[in-house]
Amino acid sequence: MDFARVDEVLRQGVETGAFPGAVILVSRAGKVAYHAAFGSRTLDPAPQPMQLDTTFDLSSLTKPLATTTAFMLLVQERKVRLDDRATRFFPNFGVQGKTYVTCRHLLAHCSGLPAWRPYFREIARCDHEGRLNFLASHGAKEFVYEQIHRERAEYETGTQSVYSDLGFMLLGELVELLTRGPLDRFCRDRVFRPLGLRAMGFIDLTALRARQIAPLADRIAATERCPWRRKVLCGEVHDDNAYAMGGVAGHAGLFASATDIDGLVCRLRACWRGEDDFVAPGLIREFWTRQAAIPGSTWALGWDTPTPEGSSAGQRISARSVGHLGFTGTSLWIDLERDAHVILLTNRVHPRRDNDAIKALRPEVHDAALEALDS
Repeated sequence: MDFARVDEVLRQGVETGAFPGAVILVSRAGKVAYHAAFGSRTLDPAPQPMQLDTTFDLSSLTKPLATTTAFMLLVQERKVRLDDRATRFFPNFGVQGKTYVTCRHLLAHCSGLPAWRPYFREIARCDHEGRLNFLASHGAKEFVYEQIHRERAEYETGTQSVYSDLGFMLLGELVELLTRGPLDRFCRDRVFRPLGLRAMGFIDLTALRARQIAPLADRIAATERCPWRRKVLCGEVHDDNAYAMGGVAGHAGLFASATDIDGLVCRLRACWRGEDDFVAPGLIREFWTRQAAIPGSTWALGWDTPTPEGSSAGQRISARSVGHLGFTGTSLWIDLERDAHVILLTNRVHPRRDNDAIKALRPEVHDAALEALDS
C-alpha cells in the first residue's frame, strides 16, 4: 500500500498553514497500515515537533468516544433505556417544550435543545465579581446543568436535527447521576483502563487546582492563544464551556493519542462483528445505525454518518460508515464495509481558532487513505 498521496496532502496542509501539525493513523482489519506525524505540536511560544504519540484535545470526539461509549455500557447494564424520557431522571427538565425528550433524541441531536449557549460568560463574570474560584469548579458545572434544564426548546422534539452541545452536556450529567460519580472516573474505570488506553482521559482542572499540579504539556498539542484566558492553551481543554465546567463534560474535554483512539475503535469494531463482548453486537449496531425517522438527518446515536455529497469523509468512503469531527481539528471515520478506519488529529486552532482551511483538506486525506487501502 502506497500512502505517498496522504503524505503529500498533509505536508501541504502544514506548509500552507491549514494546521501547525498532524498525526494520522489508518487501520484495516485490526492492524495499523499507516501511522505518521507532520509539522509541529506547538508554534507559540516556540516550535516543537509533532510526535506519533502526541496527545490531542479531541474536542467533540468526546461525544462518541467517551459519553456515548459510557452510555452504551449503562444501557447494556439496564440502568437506562434509549427511549426513557429525560424527565425520568431530571423532573424539572420537562418545562419549556421539552416534556417528550428521550435519551435517543439527545444522542441523535433531535431533542429540540439549542445548539450552543455561552454559559462560560456568566460563570466568568461571577468569578470576576468575587465568587472566588467559581470558574472551572463543580459549582459552575451544576450551574450549567441547571441552565440546560431551564432552556426553551427551539423546535418540536424529533422533527428535525440540530447538532447540540447542550444535549451531550445533559447526557454527561445523566452518566454522573446513574453512576453516582464524575463522568471522567466512570470512563477511566470502565472504558479506558480496562482497554489499556494509557493516554486517553479527561484533565480535571478542579483536581489540578486543588493539588496545585499541572499536566505534562510537553506531550500535548497546543491549541488556541485564548483571548479571555490570556495564554496559549496546552493541557487545558479548549472548549470554553467545558473549561468553565472544570474540564470534564459530556460534549468536550477528552484528550488522547491516535494510538489510544485506534485501540478503542478496534474494540468497538470487534463488538460490532460479534467477536468481543465489551459491548453487545446488537447494541452497538443500533448505535451505529442512522436514525431514519428524522427528516434530513445523517445522525446515528452519538455518531454521524457520511452525507451523500460534500462529506468530510470524502467520496470514497462507503455508506456503511460512522464518524465524528472535533472543533480543534480532529476527526475519526470508520468504514464498516472495508473494516477500516482513519484517525486524523490536527491542532488547526493553534494559535487562532478562525483558521478553517482544514475543511478542504479533510476529504482529500480520506480519499487518498482509502485509495491506498483499496490498492
